[in-house]
Amino acid sequence: MTLTGKRILMGNEAIAFGAMKAGLQIASGYPGTPSSEVMETIISHAKKYGIYAEWATNEKVALETAVGAAYSGANTIVTMKQVGLNVASDPLMSLSYIGIKGSLVILVSDDPGPHSSQTEQDTRAFGHFSNIPVLDPSTPQEAYDMTKLAFKLSHELETPVILRTTTRVSHGCEDVLIEDIEPVTRDIEGFVKDTRWTIFPKLTAQRHPLLEELQVKMSDRFSEYFNDNTFNSITKGSSKIGIAASGVSALYAKEAIKEHSDVFSFFKAGTAYPFPENAALGFMEGLTDLIVVEELDPYMEEQFLQIAGKYHLDINIHGKKNGSFPVSGEYDVDVVVDSINLALDNIGSQNLKLSHSVAAVKPEDIPPLPIRAPTLCAGCMHRTVFYAFKKVAAKMKKQEGIDSVFSGDIGCYTLGNARPLNMVDTCLCMGAGISVAAGLSRTPEFMQGKKAKQVAFIGDSTFFHSGIAAVVSAVYNNADITIAVLDNRTTAMTGHQPHPGIGLTAMGSPAKMIDIAEVLKSCGVGMVKTIEVDDLDKCMDIATEAMEFEGPSAVVFKGKCVAICKATGQYVVDEDKCTNCKLCINQLGCPAIFSISSGIPVIQDTCSGCGLCAQICPAGAIVLKEA
Repeated sequence: MTLTGKRILMGNEAIAFGAMKAGLQIASGYPGTPSSEVMETIISHAKKYGIYAEWATNEKVALETAVGAAYSGANTIVTMKQVGLNVASDPLMSLSYIGIKGSLVILVSDDPGPHSSQTEQDTRAFGHFSNIPVLDPSTPQEAYDMTKLAFKLSHELETPVILRTTTRVSHGCEDVLIEDIEPVTRDIEGFVKDTRWTIFPKLTAQRHPLLEELQVKMSDRFSEYFNDNTFNSITKGSSKIGIAASGVSALYAKEAIKEHSDVFSFFKAGTAYPFPENAALGFMEGLTDLIVVEELDPYMEEQFLQIAGKYHLDINIHGKKNGSFPVSGEYDVDVVVDSINLALDNIGSQNLKLSHSVAAVKPEDIPPLPIRAPTLCAGCMHRTVFYAFKKVAAKMKKQEGIDSVFSGDIGCYTLGNARPLNMVDTCLCMGAGISVAAGLSRTPEFMQGKKAKQVAFIGDSTFFHSGIAAVVSAVYNNADITIAVLDNRTTAMTGHQPHPGIGLTAMGSPAKMIDIAEVLKSCGVGMVKTIEVDDLDKCMDIATEAMEFEGPSAVVFKGKCVAICKATGQYVVDEDKCTNCKLCINQLGCPAIFSISSGIPVIQDTCSGCGLCAQICPAGAIVLKEA
């Protein structure tokens, strides 16, 4: 079946098709919303087009794997979200000096909002920091076309290229014109030994001037794109006011000024870094004011300010730095309309006002949305583990006066911080829960000897991602902590991708299953136990044993992710036995259980049959529903 023609594609799918059209041979990545669908799409077509794809244990490993393939001349892509780039930054910074031989595209999805991330960091600034070019598409069609351009630039300039998207581009859909894809012919040259591949201070000193020259060369090339490239464009307006934007913000800006599009000069740059200085300079000539529209960092704004200062231009720049635009959060057309109007007020153009596309609605007239607090799924195995540790910690507090601190991690189990569980006291980044717990374990001697037991929760995929090094450090330094590995045999939060503990690769091939308990033992953890989570009492017993152990201890709690496993039954409330104590509601926070005012609890059809509520019911009023 031919692919040529228009297809409705998500931005991430368009990137995958663009990579395959560009001759992609090897793909590596680590799942992270909003980037995951790029690799998922590549994986689903990999065998058909002769591509090799894999999920790596973390983003650093993913990038290094792609680098090795690129050193051999292969066309490669690596995918991650913005916080994943932090993990990959070590090899990235050195790679910009060394360069590559084939082509290497680094897909990084930023998350303004943020919707599913710890940070709102801006990858454009990371590209500037690392001296690696950044392309910034605004639509799925541009994402497809820019992916092909990224491979072309990477190969020609022998440098990695960052393709930076944001959530609305990654997950937005439109008709995308794509071309037919031919199966890959593996005619790569192979690795050729050369001293350039081994980074030493002397080599770095020699390469740095060349790297800086490359930035100027790319800036000039990106300026040329304004003549014949749809990613970059300049239109002239009748006034002396200009608007500059990139990425999805360019669409918001165009929508905002559509009734006055002939008034404003407009500068759209899809090539974010190196900034196209020559084109920007030409655009600024004759303008008295420039309004910069961009999400997250004031990256473009700072570039225009530098150009204005460098060439002594008499122009006022309006953006985040002078308070015209919000300094954080996700934009939309309404935000941009209000912000441009504020800038126009500052300019003194009160007679020129932008209007909202629909009649403005007063906030007080908008009916409140139903409250949907984030929570663990009904029947999630993590709830049983959290509840077990909560009961054990309360008992230790009562009997021995020992407090407990629960350090969390990134994943579904972060939701353990919500009421009524309240079982995640810290959450920093992936793998940090173990390290933070180890650090907390050192503080009692500075707190008049007040003792606290430290428990670190970590998921199975996160354990492989960045937990192992933290375990080794905790064992080496004899930290008195308990590690609870929540093993539901998938990477649940990002879309159920496989990991080294599953026994399958990204492409569905059988693989060696890495046993987490055996890894913990090989790291030297003094006590390592494994248990299924279907029995609350046994979970409490083993949690007690682990918390009472002196030194590093660990328990691997095994269960199923209810999002990918069929329900094992459904529980109901026996109204004759129920005392209406509401213990099941007040202590578990399961979304399948609710009650209306003073009524007895009701269990909905979303119940997956985990049985935790039945195990804690003091009246035995929660029973399996008869078939």
